[in-house]
Amino acid sequence: METRYRPILESLVPRDPLTQFHLRRGSPDDEFPDLCRNSTWMGRILTPAMYRRQFDRCTHSGVMFDDVIRPGLEEPGDWSGPVSVGCVAGDAQSYILFCDFFDRVIEAHHEHKIKSQTPESDFNYDNLKGGDDLDRSFAVRCEVSVVRGVEDFCFPTHCSRGERRQLLTLARKALQRLEDEELPGRLVLIEELNQEQQRELNLNPPSSTQLRTGMARDWPDARAVWVSNDGSLMVWVNMDDHLRLVSTRDDTNITEAFKCICIHLQKLEGFYRELRHPFIWKQQLGWVTSSPADVGTGLRIRVHLKLQHLPKHRRLQDVLKRLRICMDRPDTDVSPESPALYRVSNVATFGVSEVDLTQLVVDGVKLLIAMEKRLEGGGDIDDLVPTQK
Repeated sequence: METRYRPILESLVPRDPLTQFHLRRGSPDDEFPDLCRNSTWMGRILTPAMYRRQFDRCTHSGVMFDDVIRPGLEEPGDWSGPVSVGCVAGDAQSYILFCDFFDRVIEAHHEHKIKSQTPESDFNYDNLKGGDDLDRSFAVRCEVSVVRGVEDFCFPTHCSRGERRQLLTLARKALQRLEDEELPGRLVLIEELNQEQQRELNLNPPSSTQLRTGMARDWPDARAVWVSNDGSLMVWVNMDDHLRLVSTRDDTNITEAFKCICIHLQKLEGFYRELRHPFIWKQQLGWVTSSPADVGTGLRIRVHLKLQHLPKHRRLQDVLKRLRICMDRPDTDVSPESPALYRVSNVATFGVSEVDLTQLVVDGVKLLIAMEKRLEGGGDIDDLVPTQK
């Protein structure tokens, strides 16, 4: 995997920057982390030989390999739950310098081989079918979001206060253009919001993991949210990534939410390009941000469903795996006799276009609703179980 990046790696001067510093570190074998109980993709993939190869490497902005794997060491995961990536990129160069590691994590998490070129983007929302007629008896609301990284800046776990403030300045300029030309709204600094306003925006305080990994350093300095006047779009600045666009709808119209994201993302992409700081894109990976779980499209589609019978079914996990979607239960304080709210979303963001990814979730949600109806009537769902996608 490293061979295609070999000219870039060998052009780095000096070859192993960390050897110039007198860091109080042992040998790679002495420093290799204990991964015996680590269930993340990082823990499953990292070997002593791979660690030795990355040990003395450092990106131009100072990201070393131990910075990359720290999230997985802080949160080793649970063997019974979904597998997290357990790693984070400190900057865009991390994906090149540590490609020996990142490529394997990306392929394992997204279940898709990295090829010479990524699939072409497809923001033609007219190609999406059936996203506007989910059964409202079961579907409660939907959310479509996308993340982007900005060229020439480190990602949140590694960026400086100055970089973060520059990113906020760029966001102000780009979002002002969006207001003037397309969609009126307002930018609000997180530090100006009281607790009630933060709750209205579903903004939670930084988690312990975000604090330990450095993502929430200097909180809430230079963090902001832009909200459109009609409530159709929110843009988070300097939170878990440089930019996150979110469109939420209580009428569960995924088509309209996806359309909103497509139109305004492309507008912002053009504005940032004019500001000479385009979004970060790599030929083999597509759009890249801090987490390898978001490379490719950076797109997340979430639908909240009221379900009572399907979550107890013996084949549920098999069905979800075949549909390439995941389901969790954000609200656990519900009586077993009443339907609970479950959140369904895509697992992968890499290897398929934006339209195909959204279609996958739409089709999956409709099948889950059909199964819930069948079980509600006392029937069986074996004939509805799809073949492996």
